[in-house]
Amino acid sequence: MLLGDLGAEIIKVENPKHGDDSRTWGPPWAYNKDLNDKSSPESAYFLAVNRNKKSITVNFKTQLGAQIIKDLIKKSDILVENYIPGKLDKLGLGYEELNKINPKLIYASITGYGQTGPYAKRAGYDVIVEAEAGLMHITGEEGGEPVKVGVAITDLTTGLYTHGAIMAALISRMRTNQGQRIDCSLIECQVASLANIGSNYLIANQEASRMGTSHISIVPYQRFKTKDSFIIIGAGNDGQFKILCNAIEERTLLQDERFKTNSNRVKNRKELIDLLQKKFIEKDTEYWLSVFSDKGIPFAPINNIKKTFEHPQVIARGMIQEVEHPKSGKIKLTGIPVKYSKEDPRIRLPPPTLGQHTHEVLSNILGYSEDKIKTLIEGHIIN
Repeated sequence: MLLGDLGAEIIKVENPKHGDDSRTWGPPWAYNKDLNDKSSPESAYFLAVNRNKKSITVNFKTQLGAQIIKDLIKKSDILVENYIPGKLDKLGLGYEELNKINPKLIYASITGYGQTGPYAKRAGYDVIVEAEAGLMHITGEEGGEPVKVGVAITDLTTGLYTHGAIMAALISRMRTNQGQRIDCSLIECQVASLANIGSNYLIANQEASRMGTSHISIVPYQRFKTKDSFIIIGAGNDGQFKILCNAIEERTLLQDERFKTNSNRVKNRKELIDLLQKKFIEKDTEYWLSVFSDKGIPFAPINNIKKTFEHPQVIARGMIQEVEHPKSGKIKLTGIPVKYSKEDPRIRLPPPTLGQHTHEVLSNILGYSEDKIKTLIEGHIIN
């Protein structure tokens, strides 16, 4: 989808019987605009991640279906797949086979555990790898049970790493005129995303624990309960801590040796947080938001999703886009998060219906005749 946002022509290859599994991941649904259309509606989940793509259906477990993929490969720059290692090789669609057809092809494989190693053949799922690769261990309230992140963050992180790798491979191809295999896995991307927490262990053998919204190396940098809800405060340096104390009229904290430096505040975390919490509980969130406005310290309310999409900055930056979907009518999608000074990435295509572009792709891109397409439909290779 990210490549599609940048203008690439994306062809999504789906199973003719039911398509992408996420089409059925509902409710919620975007119901059909035609009340007489009794076909399955599209899930909000599918619509979230499939803009700027064309959909074709191909049973590539058959010889004729695999040939369609090979014909597409001759004309393609990039293939992205997420099958268990070895699965596509058995179908004649592995990297070595397709590299012979198109040496300039960039073949990006996304798996749970990578192409090699003792776990290579295991299927990978976001929540499983969140648990297995440390993220769930550090997510949750102090003393509480481990929890997953609210979205499939390991899947998203791996997609972002893969996107970057594809872009790098395209630059490499400009120099060498050769494509290459990209091997990207959930577990490696998750381990890399442990960032400073991973480094704390590798450098100092410091095991991590769940800390809720607190930060292991910065204090105060967390959620506080107000009279009616919550507020987040991030005093990332001594200067910001001074601003905080002045803003809440607790200047005596600045003279307390326990809190004069961030290192001291980390050592005396509980004492300081208890003192601050007693202050914040006295007033409601709106009061504290007004107190910190334009003071030069990071702060924010904890918004629900409704308030997030009503946020004036979110609206001003075009992060809500409305498009016309062939089945669902007008739908809203999240916008494109990166802006460019000389280009204008946009939602050119709504998320596709199953097989919406099969005939178009086979006819216009591959040059298949109407008779050949009819034969493929009758043979249940496409629909």
